[in-house]
Amino acid sequence: MPARLTVHPSPDALGAAVASSILAGIERANESRSRFLLGAPTGRTPRPILAALATKLAARPRDLSRVTLVMMDEYLVSHGGRLAPAPRDSDFGCHAYVWREYLPALNTSLPSATQLREESVWFPDPDDPAEYDRRIADAGGIDFFMLASGASDGHVAFNQPGSPRDSGTRIVPLSDATRRDNLATHPAFGSLENVPEFGVTVGIETIAAARAAAMVVWGSGKRETLRRLAAATCYDPQWPATVIHEVARGEIIADSDAGVDLRIERVG
Repeated sequence: MPARLTVHPSPDALGAAVASSILAGIERANESRSRFLLGAPTGRTPRPILAALATKLAARPRDLSRVTLVMMDEYLVSHGGRLAPAPRDSDFGCHAYVWREYLPALNTSLPSATQLREESVWFPDPDDPAEYDRRIADAGGIDFFMLASGASDGHVAFNQPGSPRDSGTRIVPLSDATRRDNLATHPAFGSLENVPEFGVTVGIETIAAARAAAMVVWGSGKRETLRRLAAATCYDPQWPATVIHEVARGEIIADSDAGVDLRIERVG
């Protein structure tokens, strides 16, 4: 069944809607005393969601001690003759983003006993990528996946056009289109030649197996992305973000700038 598509009036409104869905899922998990696995991207897309989460948690604190943050990818750099995750103190690394943006947004207003624990932040290991999928499955699977799409080629995580539907977590070369998108996200790279050429990423199957997911699309630069997503009804390997249509409870959530040219359901 194709993912439902809604358009919100602004990134802030979009962020509040996704944040409410996440917190509702966490509350249900707490009521059943079960773990809540939250799949998460980095970059520009999640920032309105993180801002909304921070505001909502400050207004009404929740217990995040059962939350596991399942990060979707990481840049790989050459270190000692092998590919290693970008260092935590880098300007661009996904590890760095978690400690710079996710943990402050989630934990600042909470007592230490109810904070998201640092050991509950997971990343795929480039030395054994497939272990990530086993680890996720052993923990019960991803409950909710926040997703973002590349503006120019529809990549999701580091899954490039042509990624197989049954792909799992793996090391991949990064296309020039993906690297240009990431240069726009991280201007500190300076030039394309400084953007890493490899990454470790969850696979299309890893994402599709989530119980629920939201593909978040905002800003005028994502109009083509939203058009491609709206036109699809199932996974199209030439635009990997269409994996949202494969998730059991998938939703595409956009803002009015991205959806200005589409006649679709609008809220707010």
